[in-house]
Amino acid sequence: MFLNFSFIYIDPGTGSMLFTILIGVLSAAAYFLRNSLMKLRFIFSLGKQQKVESDTIPFVIFTDSKRYWNMFQPICDEFEKRKQQVVYMTASPDDPALNEKYEHVSAEFIGSGNIAFARMNMLKADVVLSTTPGVDVYQWKRSTNVKWYAHILHAANDVIAYRMFGIDYYDAVMVSGEYQKKQVRLMEEMRHLPAKELPLIGLPHMDMLRKRLLESKDSADHPVTVLLAPSWGASSILNRFGEKMIDALLKTGYHIIIRPHPQSYESEKAMLDGLMDKYPAGDKLEWDSSNDNFEVLQRSDILISDYSGVIFDFSLVFDKPVIYADTSFDKGPYDAWWLEDEMWTFSTLPKIGRQLTQDNFEKIGELIASSLSDSELAKARDNAREETWANIGRAAEFAVDYLIEKRQSLLEEQDAEKESA
Repeated sequence: MFLNFSFIYIDPGTGSMLFTILIGVLSAAAYFLRNSLMKLRFIFSLGKQQKVESDTIPFVIFTDSKRYWNMFQPICDEFEKRKQQVVYMTASPDDPALNEKYEHVSAEFIGSGNIAFARMNMLKADVVLSTTPGVDVYQWKRSTNVKWYAHILHAANDVIAYRMFGIDYYDAVMVSGEYQKKQVRLMEEMRHLPAKELPLIGLPHMDMLRKRLLESKDSADHPVTVLLAPSWGASSILNRFGEKMIDALLKTGYHIIIRPHPQSYESEKAMLDGLMDKYPAGDKLEWDSSNDNFEVLQRSDILISDYSGVIFDFSLVFDKPVIYADTSFDKGPYDAWWLEDEMWTFSTLPKIGRQLTQDNFEKIGELIASSLSDSELAKARDNAREETWANIGRAAEFAVDYLIEKRQSLLEEQDAEKESA
């Protein structure tokens, strides 16, 4: 006799909702227990006033992936220089931050996936800085014991390139260009959201790349190298053109490096495994999955991508040409769907790079050669740099200035409320 348990199937959406409810119940229980313990402590002390040491963390940096360490490292360095106490919480057990020897910045692995979000949901801190979108949308909920949530962009492109509602419930979004402020304000108006603070910070990870580039030696002589570094998702190069793209590149005779987006290894593993099996590494082709992309960007002469933020890392920091593929970007899952204006990324790409379409795939070798020698592309890169990379070389300084000043103002408001109570 077989029992049919199909009636208890839970679809992924419902599962996510149930998990959210469970986390809410656990958070409420933890809050209740903590308050009960505080009351018991007071009772057993016979009502004597005690000064209980606060367990509130001044500053928390949260990252869901080790790949963002290149962005947070300069900020941690700046906090360390100013002797500010910071806890860096990561969901990656092999995050490079865990090996750093700071005195004032401590790194902590808080578990992966939902375990990390559960920890963040019960956090007690003054200010939280993160580049992870979706706070208060899915599993990650705003903690009632956190005063301020600040988001920092991890790429030099559109704020509306996030999945829907990605930044809606942050208190502040650190931007790198004025066009991003306009996008945030339009979204707030459409969704009737309170206005966020939008400090113009810059791009710490690009500052770090620039600093390393200025300090590095010229790369050794090498054959012309083409880097294929797409984004991930249904509209990305490897999903749309996979084998056709790789075949066309191998025919050029150039050295080819393919660097899939880190998320592809998790969300598109079957597709990626199939391509890597069919096109194994060899003299003319290599696959790169290193956490630090500096070396591969430095030794590549031209980049082919779609709408990935690496386009602007490569073109604006290393000052090299790009080719962008026509992938017919689907705005459906993104905040961009809500706005009629063209995204900054797609209005800028035709100025700083050449477009690769299905019609000119067979001439990709010629397209690469002409792009390498086009002086007009270099001028356009200068203009794009001005539009999207504020405070070049000083983003970490501006970010920490903002965070420290914001925490101080929050504490002053808290003290004023206590005095008036």
